[in-house]
Amino acid sequence: MTDIAWIELALTAARPQALGALLRYFRDLDTAEEAFQEACLRAIRTWPEKGAPRDPAAWLIFVGRNSGIDAVRKRSKNDPLPEEAAFSDLSDAENDIADRLDNSNYRDDILRLMFICCHPDLPNTQQIALALRIVSGLTVPQIARAFLVSEAAMEQRITRAKARVAKAGVPFETPGAAERAERLGIVSAMIYLVFNEGYSAGITNPDNAAFCEEAIRLGRLLLRIFPAEPEIMGLTALMMLQHSRARARFDGQGQIILLDDQDRNLWDRKLIGEALVLLDKAIRHRQPGPYQVQAAISALHARAARPEDTDWKEIDMLYGLLERIQPSPVVTLNRAVAVSKLDGPEAALDLIAPLAEKLDGYFYFHGVRGGLLMQVGRHGEARVAFDRAIALANSPAECAHIRQQIDKLGAVASPVE
Repeated sequence: MTDIAWIELALTAARPQALGALLRYFRDLDTAEEAFQEACLRAIRTWPEKGAPRDPAAWLIFVGRNSGIDAVRKRSKNDPLPEEAAFSDLSDAENDIADRLDNSNYRDDILRLMFICCHPDLPNTQQIALALRIVSGLTVPQIARAFLVSEAAMEQRITRAKARVAKAGVPFETPGAAERAERLGIVSAMIYLVFNEGYSAGITNPDNAAFCEEAIRLGRLLLRIFPAEPEIMGLTALMMLQHSRARARFDGQGQIILLDDQDRNLWDRKLIGEALVLLDKAIRHRQPGPYQVQAAISALHARAARPEDTDWKEIDMLYGLLERIQPSPVVTLNRAVAVSKLDGPEAALDLIAPLAEKLDGYFYFHGVRGGLLMQVGRHGEARVAFDRAIALANSPAECAHIRQQIDKLGAVASPVE
């Protein structure tokens, strides 16, 4: 591994911890980010010759803090200078910081950094963009390519997000247990948003698809600082299980391959094994939550060697539990697939009929409904549903998949239709 390669890995791993501490110190996102970038530049210049420090995060915090103080001092020449002792002895200060990284500040710094990125004042697209830029350290061009917008537009989006965060005045005090639990829920939702942004992109946009791996990395990061939280285990297991099917989800032309038609030999069994262990650990806490239930459903698919081995009865029961924990028409829509396997397509159509108004603007509702209608021979209604699905498609792959269903429909439809 080259000098730059191992340094890049070390900087990426230390980024959330170091940037979170600098944010707490300066209480300004731009200042903290600039200080961290300066520390990274110094690391690139000095680490190849002197070697990595004992604790890279502590080194970056110390160097970044001094750099930030210097920058603030230049901008505010009338402010009194900090005491020389505060930044003159690198080794002592670094050891002191390293010792203190094991206490609650470490957890709260990273949680606060993630919480700021998913502030409720920000729309989802800005939450994802800000998290990828601030927490993950992706460049603006990388994020812009993923969202299919210009670099200037993405730069403006991130700038607006930072301005909203600054205006909101996010508190920097150490959160209590109740607030920490609330923040964890919000941060988990943000990480899953990042994952879904990549998962839905398929292979048509490699920059976007890489978000899945980044979301899993953030999930693992949360696990390291909150190792006893079953929902964080469930979230990370869920993302791993879904991502394990990445190589089998699309064909060589980028067309969607449905779960029952996928080559299960292409599934990442190592990732599945890691996820199953994590899920079993979460379940032992006996505190079921939405992510754990969804991971349990995905695990049943992963454990089935063949589509016909899938335990649809258990999946139906788990969706029923999920409906009680987190009621949602989308959950009921997903449950309908299990119901169709157990009781037939007519029963599934009856289940989703009340959802028509709520999910009229949802691509998957019309796609699922069209497929069920086609199974029972109601070809005219199926065609209308598929046409509506195409109008709502989120990607070329989704659009192409529905067109394939329409082609199948045309092959079996009677002449009068």
